[in-house]
Amino acid sequence: MLREQINNVLKTAMKAKEQTKVSTLRLINAAIKDRDIADRTKGGADEEGISDDRILQLLQSMVKQRRDSIEAYNKGGRPELAARESEEIEVIQQFLPEQLDDDEMTAAVIAVIEKLGAGSLKEMGAVMAKLREDYAGQLDFGKVSEIVKKRLG
Repeated sequence: MLREQINNVLKTAMKAKEQTKVSTLRLINAAIKDRDIADRTKGGADEEGISDDRILQLLQSMVKQRRDSIEAYNKGGRPELAARESEEIEVIQQFLPEQLDDDEMTAAVIAVIEKLGAGSLKEMGAVMAKLREDYAGQLDFGKVSEIVKKRLG
């Protein structure tokens, strides 16, 4: 389970006194707990909390946030802050599966569209849901949505 893996890496990082890694892993755990609580209040989560797929989505959004921050810090002339964000991305990415490249993403989109028989933008939601289900953690869904729009549009 991904949650246990994160906690094990956190324990190891604490013993090794790796400050950036420890703080990043604590941020990940806090975000997971926030999602657990939010789901529980909606009545949507079980005792174990959110699923590994949802954790992967959370980790992907954390990486995206940090990439956006890096861009802002570089524009603002703060390379030391951009470097810290890059270090955090490295820590987060160790829990994500291998990302598909652009060609593999396009092939995945085409395969799902054909499998579902989707032919218009009205079916984009179903295509995206199937991609999230089949390729959790492997796709950049910002790029994927553009590919799906082009294919269905």
